[in-house]
Amino acid sequence: MSPHPDAAEGSPVAQLNSDLQHAHLELVSAHCAVHQLRLHYSAEDLARFGRRDVLRKSAEAASALSDFYSSIEKKVAQPEPVPASFHPSHEMIAEAVDWLASYLHEQRNRYFSLSSDLSGQRKASLRHHFSPELLDAVRVVELQGAGVEVPEFFAKARAFGFDPPEITHMDSLTFLDVLVFNHHITERALFHALIHTVQLKTLGLRRYSELWIQSFIKTRTHFTVPLEIHAFSLASKFVRPSSEKFSVEQSVLRWVEEGRYEAAARGLTSSSAPQLVVPPPR
Repeated sequence: MSPHPDAAEGSPVAQLNSDLQHAHLELVSAHCAVHQLRLHYSAEDLARFGRRDVLRKSAEAASALSDFYSSIEKKVAQPEPVPASFHPSHEMIAEAVDWLASYLHEQRNRYFSLSSDLSGQRKASLRHHFSPELLDAVRVVELQGAGVEVPEFFAKARAFGFDPPEITHMDSLTFLDVLVFNHHITERALFHALIHTVQLKTLGLRRYSELWIQSFIKTRTHFTVPLEIHAFSLASKFVRPSSEKFSVEQSVLRWVEEGRYEAAARGLTSSSAPQLVVPPPR
C-alpha cells in the first residue's frame, strides 16, 4: 500500500521520496566519513591540527542539517522505545552469523536463475576499478519495485534494540556474485554492490558474515559497520565529477591487511584508536 494517494511512480510525491532517498545516501556517506575521523583522531587533535575554515564550515553544515531534520522529526510519530542495553551471548552471536551467511547464500541461489550478465557498456565504465574476471563473474537482477525478502531474524534484532537495514528500501543488495536491485540499476548502486562482492570474495562468506554481525552488535546501525563504511566511501569517490582511477580489490585487500574491517568488532573507539602524531606548530 502506498503511503500517500499521490505516491505512484512519476507523481510529485514519488519525486519527493526519490530526492529524499538521494539525500539520505549522501548523509550516510558523510556519516561514514565522519565516523572514520572519530575512529582515528581525537576531538582534541582535530581542533588543534585541523584546518580552521574546514572545521568551522563542517560544524555549521552539521548544525543546519540537525536543525532541519529535528524540525521534521518532531512532526513524525515516534516509535515505541526499545531496550538499548541488551548484550547477546557468544552463542547468540554465532547463531546470528549463521543466519546471515545462510540468508546470503539462499538468496543468491534464489535469484541466480533470474539474473543476467553485466552489459559490455557497464563493464567498460567499471574497468578502471574492478578486474575483468570479477565483472565477467557477477550477475544482476532488477526487481523494478518488487523488493527482496526480509529475513526473519531482522524482527528478533529489532526486538532487542538493534536497527537492521531497511533492505526493501535499499537500492541494491549483494548476494555473493548476484547483485539484486530493488528498482533499477544505477551507477552508484552497482558500484556499491560490487564492492561487497569484492569483500565477500576476499574475506570469504563466513568471515564476512562474522565481521558484519560483530561490528553491527557494537555499533547497532548498519551504516557504521566498517564493511558498509568502506563501500559507501568508495562509491562516493566513484561518483565524483573528476573520478580518479583506483582499484577496489586493492583497497579492500589493504583494509583487510590493516585490520580496519575488524575495528568495530574489537570495540575500537576514538579513545583507543591510534592517535594523530603531528609536530606542534612553531
